[in-house]
Amino acid sequence: MIISGSNTQALAAALAAETGQQLASVEYERFPDGEAMVRVEEPGDRAVVVASTVSDEAHVELLQLQDAVREAGASEVVTVLPYMGYARQDRAFETGEPVSARAVARAISTGTDRVVTVNPHEEAVCDYFTVPAESVDAAGLLAGPLPEDLHDPLFLSPDDGAIDLAVAAAEVYGRGETDYFEKTRRSGTEVDIAPSDADCADRDVVLVDDIIATGSTMSESVAILDERGADRVFVTCVHPLLAASAHLKLARAGVEAVYGTDTIERQVSEVSVAPVVADAL
Repeated sequence: MIISGSNTQALAAALAAETGQQLASVEYERFPDGEAMVRVEEPGDRAVVVASTVSDEAHVELLQLQDAVREAGASEVVTVLPYMGYARQDRAFETGEPVSARAVARAISTGTDRVVTVNPHEEAVCDYFTVPAESVDAAGLLAGPLPEDLHDPLFLSPDDGAIDLAVAAAEVYGRGETDYFEKTRRSGTEVDIAPSDADCADRDVVLVDDIIATGSTMSESVAILDERGADRVFVTCVHPLLAASAHLKLARAGVEAVYGTDTIERQVSEVSVAPVVADAL
């Protein structure tokens, strides 16, 4: 049985269709004092809880869903985290700071037998869970929504750490060069960013990343591509968080289109990660 969090309903439905499993009926309520409550009807013996933890409230809801299906008699609980919140806080930089990714992973582990997540910012966060945890790669899906007529395409990642995403997207698209942006520090406050090798003049460029949060870095990258004579610029990512005015920033920068998956359900979620998640289940 597939059990959906309130912000992953479309993905849960797609996953149910992909796997042939039933989609459970779930009610989400809130008491007058602000506390949340969920209710799951007949979760079955094996419950697959699908919930992106995009907020603190979503984290609490996930814990409640896990507890609800156990209370209702599920003997096995698998937790699917399409987007794992706090995954970027994977280390403490100063004494007294938490390793937030570890803290939330431990909390989630208490209510599940296994965890599946999609392209966490750092693969190592899977080690923080106290139950078996694995990540699945949705990078190959990012080429799907792109126009078929890209001219001499160049697939760019924002840094060398995300180059594998750009390579995977280019391979699935079937043609195109790959490169990444390098950052050169000029002073304590000035940093230059530019494609490391590839010429982008008169070419269609696809910026590929795991997550777009505020859109600031992407907007700066688009400005540089414009200065270097790039033609059309497209943005594609696994997790389209697009917080605050991120979409507006990208539009003002001249981005032709923004594409994402449904790990975070947004207007730009053009492709579903259900097939790769289903393979892991």
